[in-house]
Amino acid sequence: MTDGIRVALAQLDLAVGDVAGNVRKIIETARRARDEEQAHLVVFPELAVCGYPPEDLLFHKGLRQSVTAALEEIRSTVRGIAVAVGFPEYADDGLFNACVVFHEGRELARYRKQELPNYSVFDEKRYFSAGRDAAVFMLGDVRVGINVCEDVWQPGPIAASVSAGAEVVIAINGSPFEKNAQTIREGVVEQRIAEANVPVLYVNTVGGQDELVFDGGSFAMDADAQLRYRAPAFDEALGVVVLEPGPKAVALRQATVEDLLEDKASIYKALVTGTRDYVQKHGFSGVILGLSGGIDSALVLAVACDALGAERVRAVMMPFRYTSAMSREDAAEQAGILGVRHDVLPIEPIYEATLAQLEPVFEGRDEDVTEENIQARIRGLLLMAISNKTGRMLLTTGNKSEMAVGYATLYGDMAGGFAPIKDLSKSLVYALARYRNSLGRVIPERVITREPSAELRPDQKDSDSLPAYDVLDPILEAFIEEDLSVDEIEARGFDRATVIRVLEMVKRNEYKRRQAPPGVRISGRAFGRDWRYPITSGYRFPR
Repeated sequence: MTDGIRVALAQLDLAVGDVAGNVRKIIETARRARDEEQAHLVVFPELAVCGYPPEDLLFHKGLRQSVTAALEEIRSTVRGIAVAVGFPEYADDGLFNACVVFHEGRELARYRKQELPNYSVFDEKRYFSAGRDAAVFMLGDVRVGINVCEDVWQPGPIAASVSAGAEVVIAINGSPFEKNAQTIREGVVEQRIAEANVPVLYVNTVGGQDELVFDGGSFAMDADAQLRYRAPAFDEALGVVVLEPGPKAVALRQATVEDLLEDKASIYKALVTGTRDYVQKHGFSGVILGLSGGIDSALVLAVACDALGAERVRAVMMPFRYTSAMSREDAAEQAGILGVRHDVLPIEPIYEATLAQLEPVFEGRDEDVTEENIQARIRGLLLMAISNKTGRMLLTTGNKSEMAVGYATLYGDMAGGFAPIKDLSKSLVYALARYRNSLGRVIPERVITREPSAELRPDQKDSDSLPAYDVLDPILEAFIEEDLSVDEIEARGFDRATVIRVLEMVKRNEYKRRQAPPGVRISGRAFGRDWRYPITSGYRFPR
């Protein structure tokens, strides 16, 4: 290894529970790293063997058997290169989030994750016991320590690795995307390096898993915290970092450093990645969605086409007496631009038949939101029927602002299998629509510029029921993502009565959100696994 020690960082999209498929990919990638990259070590992400996060699947005895067989297959099959791979270790003294290193059929090291995150989307103390000991192995003339994900967010584990003799630390990760995640990760590793004075090789997983999207961005920093390698975001990659042992420290040879993505570009890629993997990992042939002529469904259609290709996407326009000519025209235009099949199914006959059936029950009662919800539910019925018949997953088109305040219809526009823009505020929906058009126009301009409307009654506008989005969205962000009180939100310049009205709507509509499909998480707190407010609550916001 006189020409340096070559370490391959395998940034892969692995499937939770598909142990056999993951192992095939791990072994194939190890051989590529050996034969094409002449690597001496290949490093795989956290829990690569079973996929991340496996959640309660970890309790299933069948998974335990599959993991045991998988480790034996990796150990006995891979030759000519060392392999570091994450896996769940079922031991007599507990279940551990672990990393094992094999070389030529021998186990060089085994490390158990010490810091178990139990906040936000992480729930690891439910599953794992914490490790206590450092693990260091020899790679040529270099002593290599191991950390797992959350370990690098605290000073203790890397310090323990260095105390045990580590000259370089590999950190395997399952770190999900959220806004500015890559900058935050690199800042944390810089801090660890400043404390420990050793290079860190950080490998992350990539791809979508339910609500979570993993953006990759694997990287390497030398002992001076200089970035020497960064993998592309949202794509699989096999990058090589060359270690050069020296008299005082191990140096890293300069490699490719991919640029950081701008915020809107990274969020859009997260939506595309999350939608693509959710559909494909579930084995659906494609997707359908209701295309209304409005901004939300327009953005979802663009995301779906970028994720799956136009041939796997089908759009359905379901006009009613309140649907404007503009909406019909814009929906048809966008479908034409993108080249997707566009069906038009008027709902008037079904609506009239439904009201006729309900007339004896509704007698003597005035028309109200019930009739609006019937329209939405008829559309949901038609879309789900097409989904069942064609085998395509139904995408919903609701955004976070709507989901927060309940501006959506249960079993209507909320019906579906996946919600790509569920974690996007209305303001961000507009920003991403403009961003997508900057890459090539796919959304008609007046879809972006017109005032939003559900078109469920004459001359309806969103502003009839909600505060303006430039008021609503920052109030929601302050409450949902920052946990601010009414007083603190008011201090930011918002009318107190408006703040209380919005927060009461959020509280009142928790029962709806619990019945909504999963969607891509892009913020620091999305509705789903990291939002756990009670459905039944006597709490009152102070007036």
